[in-house]
Amino acid sequence: MTYSPSTTNPTGGAEGRRADTQPALDDPLMERVVDPANVQRAWKRVRANHGAPGIDGLTVEETEAWLHEHWPTVRQSLLEGTYRPQPLRRKAIPKRSGGQRLLGIPVALDRLVQTMLLQVLTPIFDPDFSERSFGSRPGRSAHEALRRVQADAKAGYRVAVELDLEKFFDRVPHDILIARVARKVTDKRVLSLLGRYLRAGVLIEGTVQPTPWGTPQGGPVSSLLANVLLDDLDQELQRRGHRFARYVDDILIVVRSRRAAERVKASVTRFLTDVLHLSVNEEKSRIATLDQCVFLGFTFMGTKLRWSDEAYQDLRYHLRRLTGRSWGVSMEHRYQRLRLYLQGWMNYFGISDYYRPIPELDHWLRRRVRMCYWKQWRKTRTKVRMLTALGVGRKEAVMTALSRKGYWHLAKTLATQVGMTKAWLQQQGLTSSRDLWMKAHGYA
Repeated sequence: MTYSPSTTNPTGGAEGRRADTQPALDDPLMERVVDPANVQRAWKRVRANHGAPGIDGLTVEETEAWLHEHWPTVRQSLLEGTYRPQPLRRKAIPKRSGGQRLLGIPVALDRLVQTMLLQVLTPIFDPDFSERSFGSRPGRSAHEALRRVQADAKAGYRVAVELDLEKFFDRVPHDILIARVARKVTDKRVLSLLGRYLRAGVLIEGTVQPTPWGTPQGGPVSSLLANVLLDDLDQELQRRGHRFARYVDDILIVVRSRRAAERVKASVTRFLTDVLHLSVNEEKSRIATLDQCVFLGFTFMGTKLRWSDEAYQDLRYHLRRLTGRSWGVSMEHRYQRLRLYLQGWMNYFGISDYYRPIPELDHWLRRRVRMCYWKQWRKTRTKVRMLTALGVGRKEAVMTALSRKGYWHLAKTLATQVGMTKAWLQQQGLTSSRDLWMKAHGYA
């Protein structure tokens, strides 16, 4: 996607050279938002993320073709402050624990404009955010948040206050949020555009429903706005000298005693309610020792990290689905999906110090894959031929192939294990979770 500087940058080349620098707070920001260099970087991010179409049904590729003709008009409307975002498309993501997570899917054009805003606003706000804020920030990660809590645990802070903000993204008060943004942004066009995004509405069953509260999940700028609002909480906690970690709306405060935790929970709840007008879910918020807490999918064993039971069960659930014997795909495709999922899971959860279930997990996964082969081979003569080709004695191969026992039982017989060995399965493409865990800990 390329645009001519003559049609997109009325201020000439100087704006392009200054696009990556932090703007002065009294500068007109919209000119920086529509700067060609900023637009190009934003479009690369939108294109790389792909994303589902919004209510207009246009894919990223179709939007790119549309923009070649209409971008000058869009750009001018942004500069004049007349640009109107389109309503969001509602998408409900079911949770395994029950309930749904409601996402708002913007059209590709609005994802582009939001990303342009994000790239200009981040250098303004991010440097002043708390060192204990980790979510949706450049150069920061959930792993850093976990390591910070782990360091606090080693320092003797073993009692935690878990705070759950009730439907946070759905209940953010717009006026309070925009007031926080206006502390550092004076360009009224930018403030007005952010307000229009917050109030754009959502399309539900053919009718656009208003959004008088909230910053819907799914938009590129939503997490930055959440950090802007909750930075007041971070600064208050730091002023009081508390140790904490926040990852967007996941908040964990650690103290030395339960009595201190009770005082902190009460005072922080009042601050969230009275100052930020946010609701704390009392049923899900609690005081507990760190080994009873789940933070970002992890819990703590003393001062060591381990994945939560729910995260491990979620792993087994997805692996069971990917190794279902009735899934009519090639083994090559199955191995590819397994590799991608296991690598993604271990890239995040592999920092866990908990090794004990890993060998058993690999053993279980190999048995499920052997079951898939057994189902694919189907006919008795095919099973005999494949087993003997893999080095199984003919008598043992025939007896196993003629057995009427179930797939799961036969996947653990001597014949299937001697034939489909661990080494053979890895040669075919099966990924070892043990190897991934060892690599994550620097052993390979």
